[in-house]
Amino acid sequence: SPPEAMAPRDGPKKKSVTNEVVTREYTVNVHKRIHGIGFKRRAPRAIKAIKTFALKHMGTPDVRIDTRLNKHIWSKGVKNVPFRVRVRLARKRNEDEDSPHKLYTLVTYVPCATFKGSQTVNVESE
Repeated sequence: SPPEAMAPRDGPKKKSVTNEVVTREYTVNVHKRIHGIGFKRRAPRAIKAIKTFALKHMGTPDVRIDTRLNKHIWSKGVKNVPFRVRVRLARKRNEDEDSPHKLYTLVTYVPCATFKGSQTVNVESE
């Protein structure tokens, strides 16, 4: 059907690109995001998948991956990427640069023994 024939969407308005600084912990299922990717591209694709995950959940196009997270993803080599990873997404203000984006997301690795029952957690700012 043509777009003008569709009913107007009066759902709850989503907040504008989230101006507030916030930190949350998520479990990312890397396994399903790199399914079907060839061996030599698995770790690089996993890093890209984590970046797109952070973009989707935090809404900032500027996403920075911490070196410890990168090391953990690559820890078992290029092809045996860990199935899941617990990450902390911190939406922060861009101070030093005069970049077009006011906020950026820092993705850091959270060591986790088991992923069973772990949910998304709001982390109080330190």
